[in-house]
Amino acid sequence: MQSLRCWLFVLVAGLFAFTGTQAQAQDQVTRGKYLVTIMGCGDCHTAGAFLGKPDMARMLAGGDVAFEVPGLGTFVPRNLTPDKDTGLGNWTDQEIVTAVMTGKRPDGRILAPAMPWMDFAALTKDDALAIAAYLKRLPPVKNAIPGPFGPQEKVTTLVYRIVPGSGMAPPPK
Repeated sequence: MQSLRCWLFVLVAGLFAFTGTQAQAQDQVTRGKYLVTIMGCGDCHTAGAFLGKPDMARMLAGGDVAFEVPGLGTFVPRNLTPDKDTGLGNWTDQEIVTAVMTGKRPDGRILAPAMPWMDFAALTKDDALAIAAYLKRLPPVKNAIPGPFGPQEKVTTLVYRIVPGSGMAPPPK
């Protein structure tokens, strides 16, 4: 009888530990969804959002409007879903955190200037990890995004042009 109680205690304790871990992971994903929403990630990274009709079936699967930075090129917001071929499916949580907070992709490239990573550098590490957890749990959407396009390349999407005002320094080359 004593060993049965012992096994029952171990089973119940393990169940509570597992449930607690699941609850913490779900809390992290919920926090990540909240942050992605208030940070406006879907505004750029969801097709149709700039035209007032976001395609929620492809939420965060990449934009359909490019940003032109004179002298630098034209950039279409990338697919943030965990699709392994066209999205973040091969990125680790830490690589996502690094891109969000420092603007540096795993391949060493710097994100386009339209991506406000400098603002996101103020995130806490826990908040950035929550964003990664949320993005990793989205349904993967296969959606290849064109570009980036160099300054002289023909762009295949609608383009928002970023033009420096008078008295502003031109963007770095």
